[in-house]
Amino acid sequence: MIKVGIIGAGLIGGKRADSLKAFPEKCTLSSVCDVEPEKALSLAARHGASAYDDWRKLLRESAVDAIIIATPNCFLKDIAVFALRKGRHVLCEKPLGRTAGEAADIFFAAQETGKILKTGFNHRHHSAIWEAKRLASEGAVGQIYYIRCVYGHGGRPGYEKEWRANREICGGGELLDQGVHVMDLFRWFMGEFEEAYGRTATYAWNMGVEDNAFALFRTKAGKLAMMHTSWSQWKNKFLFEIFGEKGYLIVDGLGGSYGQERLIIGTRKIGAKGYAGGPPEEKVIEYPGPDISWQEEWREFLSAVEEGREPLGSGYDGLMANRMIEAVYRSDKENKPVLIESET
Repeated sequence: MIKVGIIGAGLIGGKRADSLKAFPEKCTLSSVCDVEPEKALSLAARHGASAYDDWRKLLRESAVDAIIIATPNCFLKDIAVFALRKGRHVLCEKPLGRTAGEAADIFFAAQETGKILKTGFNHRHHSAIWEAKRLASEGAVGQIYYIRCVYGHGGRPGYEKEWRANREICGGGELLDQGVHVMDLFRWFMGEFEEAYGRTATYAWNMGVEDNAFALFRTKAGKLAMMHTSWSQWKNKFLFEIFGEKGYLIVDGLGGSYGQERLIIGTRKIGAKGYAGGPPEEKVIEYPGPDISWQEEWREFLSAVEEGREPLGSGYDGLMANRMIEAVYRSDKENKPVLIESET
């Protein structure tokens, strides 16, 4: 039985707490912490846990085996490093720190202590994305040529006053917020990237960080991945497209306000003499049920802890996603393609 502590009792902390309930024989929520005591007390009461308003006190006093960190970005590094050095396994919400440097500090702390470190990349565990990855790995679309992704939302009244609009707290804007999920999926499907070229802009919101980001990534072999993340999408959208020699895989929607999650499998018509032309044959799989990604990601974390192995969406994955993002920021500043740091 793994005793779990959650630091950060907001929306995501609540989702993480709920995901534990699917594994009553393997884990229990023991402690909850938030700088706003009423939030900690509320979440703790719902799950029969103890409440704290100081994360250091929780980590010193509470006999937890693993910690989930769901705080604003500026606190992630200090909490994660402290928890790892106190002998706790860590699931740290994305991004893994505000910068690649902070991500590296967390990653190396895990390496030094031998504890399990997972980055909160729940998108890997959305049903359509998981199935697309399985099909791509089995060669359903053959050699992958390129990937495109559009991901965005429209914010809400007062969004420019929230912590995500404060560079000191968040480290970056939409590129770091939703873009980090895109970086992780690009690497998961295509492997490491060597070069990035990008542009960021602040169009719609009066804030000190970007509300739109556009980027192109290239692998050493010349394969490309393209993305646009936006806080001026207005109607929430997620579109992830993988194109290969035999056809394509398209993930459209993530459920909820992003529209029903579905996977479109397109197969090119290949005749005896090669490409036969005409529109591809399509199969559409719909996933109308609830979002299971949080639960499935927690299952993966528990398995990694039990088996003593690196989890999917590891600390290294979080580090490399942040390095891709940092390369886009550098490219925008220098007005040229830049190499993505790869050394550990």
